[in-house]
Amino acid sequence: MADATPTDLLGPEEARVGSGTVPTTVEGDLPDGLLEAFDAYERGLAADDQAALAAAFESTATVMRADAGGLLVGHDAITAFRGRRGSGPVRRVVECHVRVLDADTALVVSVNAPASGGRGVVTQLWRRESDSGSPGARPWRIASAQVQASPPAIDRRVWRVVGEPLVSGRHDDGVIGSAPPGGSRVLAGETVAVKDLFAVAGHAIGAGVPARLAGAAPESRHAAAVRHLLDAGADLRGIAQTDEFAYSIAGRNSAYGTPPNPAVPGAISGGSTSGPAAAVALGQASIGLGTDTGGSLRVPASYQGLWGLRTTHGAVDRAGLLPLAPSFDTVGWLTRDVDLLRRVAETSLSAADQVLVEPSYVVDPGLLASVTPEVRAEFGRALDEATAAGRIERPEPVVLGDVAQLFELFRVLQAFEAWQSDGDWITAHPGELAPDVASRFAFGSTVSRQQAEEARVALDHERHRLESLLAGRVLVLPSASSAAPSLSATAAEVDAVRSATLGLTCVAGVLGAPAVSAPVLEVPMVSGQRAPVGLCLVGPRGSDSSLLDLAATWAT
Repeated sequence: MADATPTDLLGPEEARVGSGTVPTTVEGDLPDGLLEAFDAYERGLAADDQAALAAAFESTATVMRADAGGLLVGHDAITAFRGRRGSGPVRRVVECHVRVLDADTALVVSVNAPASGGRGVVTQLWRRESDSGSPGARPWRIASAQVQASPPAIDRRVWRVVGEPLVSGRHDDGVIGSAPPGGSRVLAGETVAVKDLFAVAGHAIGAGVPARLAGAAPESRHAAAVRHLLDAGADLRGIAQTDEFAYSIAGRNSAYGTPPNPAVPGAISGGSTSGPAAAVALGQASIGLGTDTGGSLRVPASYQGLWGLRTTHGAVDRAGLLPLAPSFDTVGWLTRDVDLLRRVAETSLSAADQVLVEPSYVVDPGLLASVTPEVRAEFGRALDEATAAGRIERPEPVVLGDVAQLFELFRVLQAFEAWQSDGDWITAHPGELAPDVASRFAFGSTVSRQQAEEARVALDHERHRLESLLAGRVLVLPSASSAAPSLSATAAEVDAVRSATLGLTCVAGVLGAPAVSAPVLEVPMVSGQRAPVGLCLVGPRGSDSSLLDLAATWAT
């Protein structure tokens, strides 16, 4: 039977979904064909009929679909989302409520029961197409949809394990993380998402690979970088996902999935500090603890509009950190605002080792050759605006030299060290890695010790040359070569973006220098929305704290 309805509602009515009926209330005169269109959409969803689902939405650039992952605008964006998601969750519609706005427009709110449990709510604005013909011949399309799914206990794309908290930083209950007598509590009330490369006492390190996690023993103590944050009063919310063995900057994990990017729905999150970045951007943690070898922290910061600091190489104790390429690995953090990032840095960096850097900037126009036209234009606009506002003096042009050769030296030594770090496990567990990550390790297995040593010597020479050229000045460049690529981008497209971006990010890695990614730039998207791109400042070794102060002036 249909639901009992108030006197101002027409009813009872029943929407037919599949072979069953759904209790339905209707306010107003029910237009012909509306419930049939709703029924066809649900049947198309159940059958994963991509053509039917695409046809159900208005074929316009203004049609909208929103869910917990963000807002998609335009028929192309919605269709692409459908294609890459695959079949949707199995669900049964249990209620349908129609509010007729006029003869050609109606609001439909349905309640569904997913097979996995819970309840979901879908709100849709349906409109009849406005082309000529009788009303009965004009099909109904969805103009806007809001999907509220039954929330998962844990989003496995973001978190490996989570608690409330997982580890407490409070010092008044005797738990792990208590501060030493007189210790600073500057991070009390903050929460941390820890990249799955750091030791957390009582938990194994999985490095983004389920098979490695299954065979790893729980850690007996916290990594030094974790301990610093606990001692400052922060709570560990949980252990967050990473790209497999952290050997990627895309954020796409073949086992756990791609963490959402709330700043650009339908785009990749950036990696390999992908889980902590998504957790911070989603508001599920206030601090992301990660690593940066070749951009693994700066890229997700850039793609998701976050503040990110890659620290001076060796400035933060790496004890308890699973290595990838020790010559370049360094610790860093992600936050939503620069003030918190300053406080985090203070807890882990030795003030005695910090140096002051003057606001003297340089730009290498050659580095901009690999970025997209949109990023190049926005970068130039930001320089002009900061200069015109008197916040900075016009950066001086410099020529860093053959950056492609610099990246090649970096790539060779990184690959060699990555194979030394993880090659034995990979050899013993064939087929456990995604093809792109596996191919990088396969290359590392072919690099001889002599080739690696030659690359190391050449990089030492390049480091001294660059330091002399920069002469204590701050290098300004985009944090990434583009905004976040679409989730539907091909492997070749993602790899091309990766290569272009690493040509930018490797400079700090070669220098062993600190680098801040500030959410300053925004580039237009096809949908008409704007996507974040980070502005990166690379300073002399030891200028981490001073660099944060300079970066804050750019974001004013």
